[in-house]
Amino acid sequence: MADYEALKSRGQQLAARDWNVPVLKARIKKLADEGIPCKTLERDKMLTNRQIIQDRVQQRAEEYNLMLKNCAQGTALALMEEFGLGNMDIIKALTPFPGVGGTGQTCGGISGSLIAIGLYFGSDDRLDVETMGATIMIAQKFMAAFEDEVGHRLCAEIHEHVLFGRNMNPGASEAHMAAFAKAKGFEKCGLATGTGARLAAGCMIDSMA
Repeated sequence: MADYEALKSRGQQLAARDWNVPVLKARIKKLADEGIPCKTLERDKMLTNRQIIQDRVQQRAEEYNLMLKNCAQGTALALMEEFGLGNMDIIKALTPFPGVGGTGQTCGGISGSLIAIGLYFGSDDRLDVETMGATIMIAQKFMAAFEDEVGHRLCAEIHEHVLFGRNMNPGASEAHMAAFAKAKGFEKCGLATGTGARLAAGCMIDSMA
């Protein structure tokens, strides 16, 4: 069950955080220039360091959301970097996904996480319907966990009930976007990206057990 007071407090903490912008810009530029490094995931090390990995992924999703001004991209990039998944073209493809085209629909913390879940659990065999079904079940488990923790799945509802007291609707116009930025929207929405990335990372690591 979502603890709205704790969530609002977390949003305020993100709004007040001192972000090391030059370091974050350099990290993102390196990923853009060199691509996402491939990784060999060591099962025992991943399971032992589960909390450390989740904390790191959460923080990076918060940071990337702020820098990219895109919750879906920020969430996916944090997970893809941590687990060595995909490439930067996938991040490019997520450009219109915050709130699903800025309509206030599914939160980018969910859609970005689902991209990473698909890359991690999906099969290279397009006819492998069993793996597809199993991956969808994992996705539903993840989405239920997200809704349980944040209270909502839709961007507009997270804005209204968790972060701002109303739907900021930043995609509606330049004026709306300016108001969203002034309200520390890119900082506060790190709450959703960080939560999504942390929960998705947990799903991936738990599958190794």
